[in-house]
Amino acid sequence: MISLDPQQQAARDWFESLRDRICAAFEAIEAEAGSDARFAYTPWDREAEGIAAGEGGGGVRGVMTGRVFEKVGVNVSTVAGEFAPDFAQSINGAESDPRFFATGISLVAHMANPHVPAVHMNTRFLTTTKRWFGGGADLNPPIPYAEDTDAFHARLRAACAPFGPDAYARYSKWAEDYFYIPHRGVHRGVGGIFYDHLESADDAGFDRNFEFTRAVGEAFLDIFPQIVRRRMNQPFTEAEREEQLVWRGRYAEFNLVYDRGTLFGLKTGGNIDAILMSLPPLAKWS
Repeated sequence: MISLDPQQQAARDWFESLRDRICAAFEAIEAEAGSDARFAYTPWDREAEGIAAGEGGGGVRGVMTGRVFEKVGVNVSTVAGEFAPDFAQSINGAESDPRFFATGISLVAHMANPHVPAVHMNTRFLTTTKRWFGGGADLNPPIPYAEDTDAFHARLRAACAPFGPDAYARYSKWAEDYFYIPHRGVHRGVGGIFYDHLESADDAGFDRNFEFTRAVGEAFLDIFPQIVRRRMNQPFTEAEREEQLVWRGRYAEFNLVYDRGTLFGLKTGGNIDAILMSLPPLAKWS
């Protein structure tokens, strides 16, 4: 059992409540498709999995397979402990003190229909000697549609608007740079937003950054189900399915080679199945 201060508790409560609403929305889409698919939830505990004494926390891995969502994972976790000395040097505020706290939500959806885009969303709150929020959301269509891309970005732009005239431009450029596969020379998808190190040195900073993080979560919950419903009944060919499977190989390459969240989970003794839930159920390399 780890002890949480009011800011940490508030962040944890929000991420878990967002998880509940997202999962309910995705189950409703499955019901519309005539499926009775539901999320299966598996709790995990760091101490039970052999993490050193004095560290703790855990999370819940939620996974659903259905007619629309071929595989979707929605995970929440709240953990605390100490970074390994070498890894601590790469983490904001941990250079001189390796102790950390982290809570967040992570979501990846791989869709059955190649016309429906895959998607990623993650938001988190970390405490070292500093406190900050990070996260984002990005759309990953095997077969891009300008209508979907524009709608996704417009909703994120609206979420960013109250937080500064350049917030969307800055965070969308960050996503464009981050979600890139150098060895392939291609982007992972059509972008979104990515932000990190929104430092919360006082209550006012925490409140402002927490408000922004909630706005990102609400934007995702609003727009992605709309896009799914727009495409989920669209016919597709075997060639389009093949295109989707090859594209998924690129997605897997990014998550295994470059994704910072994957590395963070592995370095902090996270649940392996939860960390790797981002990988697609089927993929091909050609």
